[in-house]
Amino acid sequence: MGLSVALNAARGSLLANATQTDVVSRNIAGAHDPAYSRKIASLVTTDGPVRVVINRASNTALFDRMMSSTSELAGYEAILTGLTTLEGTVGDTDAQRSIAAKVGILNSALGDAANQPNDVNLAKAAVAAARDLARALNQASDTVQAARLSADQKIAESVATINDLLGKFDAANKAVVLGTARGDDISDALDNRDKILTQLSQEIGISTVVRENNDMAIYADNGSPLFERQPRTVTFEPTSAFAAGTTGKAVFIDGMRVTGNGSLMPLQSGRIVGQMTIRDEVTVTYQKQLDAIAAGLINALSETDKTSAIGAARAGLFTYPGGPALPGAGITGLAHTIRVNAAADPEQGGNPFTLRDGGMNAGAQYLYNDTQAAAFSDHLNALRAALGAERPFAAASELPASASLQTAAAASASWLEAARKAASLQVDKESAVLDSASTALSNTTGVNRDEEVASMLQLEKSYAASAKLIATVNAMIQSLLDAVR
Repeated sequence: MGLSVALNAARGSLLANATQTDVVSRNIAGAHDPAYSRKIASLVTTDGPVRVVINRASNTALFDRMMSSTSELAGYEAILTGLTTLEGTVGDTDAQRSIAAKVGILNSALGDAANQPNDVNLAKAAVAAARDLARALNQASDTVQAARLSADQKIAESVATINDLLGKFDAANKAVVLGTARGDDISDALDNRDKILTQLSQEIGISTVVRENNDMAIYADNGSPLFERQPRTVTFEPTSAFAAGTTGKAVFIDGMRVTGNGSLMPLQSGRIVGQMTIRDEVTVTYQKQLDAIAAGLINALSETDKTSAIGAARAGLFTYPGGPALPGAGITGLAHTIRVNAAADPEQGGNPFTLRDGGMNAGAQYLYNDTQAAAFSDHLNALRAALGAERPFAAASELPASASLQTAAAASASWLEAARKAASLQVDKESAVLDSASTALSNTTGVNRDEEVASMLQLEKSYAASAKLIATVNAMIQSLLDAVR
């Protein structure tokens, strides 16, 4: 082998060594970055000088599984957060904050008043218990609508995030395609693109297709294209305020509806789906339960025309803006508007003894204690019996078909807790799946610092060998020059 050939070989080795050392350094620097994939510098021998080709460790199946788990987990976490907020309307059962507990307190207060019907303080206590129950229903309804508004706002945030990420993906994808066409090192560009995909999968379930020159297309989990040569537009119109019965807007991809009952191909996972579930399903059902309980209270503690053959009834201790007529089935928002009748409420200038005597509605036919007898307890006992009687509930409320108001209120709290527990179990399950997928992917594509240090030591030896060869060639050339002189 001639000296020039040996020198060129050593020079090529040093250049390759420099590239490999740079790759090892990048790997060590990215060891703690979860979005970083290990780079592999491979020597390729051709008729010309040795070349270094840089590849990236990857596993498409594991990466897709991780994205799927990320979407599922984000959706369940959104549901769990919403349910936890709603559970605040129940509170600690020992603290007597739940609707069921307050129905029980009212029942006991009516019993105490019936035992001593001439005691104005006991009559006031019964009215106060009713007022406390009405306010609890008002506050619970307000919490439900606040949860719906929060979910709607988070949907808007998710849509904005999706559009922003699709714009970033466009730039990242172009860098990959251009780098592939030029034969450049695109490993870092691929990492950046995958990082954007991981962030996107938190907001919406996605799948990807890789085409020529590493060009990638993104589809939502319902098949709608999110990125096809260019980003598609995701739109959503937020609602400024929610009341019972307000219908929130849907999300659209390229003008096609992808959420709600009107969607032919609804989205399946992601934070958007979780927030939609809270806004349009969980909270709506819970509002129906609260409204059903409110309607039951108004009907149970009503006043009946004692002179009417059919017993025409009007709102009594509890009323609402549509009173004194009794509410029909399925009135939306009743829990928000129920209140104690001013005729019985001392705070509104009323007489608490109307609870004993009747007469909250004008007319002698609604006055039960005609003689104003201080020991009259029949009406109080009748109210207590009506409060504890079973009554029907609509199937849409998911309450028992027939139950007392206290049992129905307890069933509502149980329904809420069961839903929260189920969501919590799903979060735990998907967290475990995501951890497993992430660990498997990290083991396949992540950086092992010990291996990289060992590679660095090998490269140092290779460098030393090349340097020694150059020094030897230099010495031989110098000896040749000295002999010529």
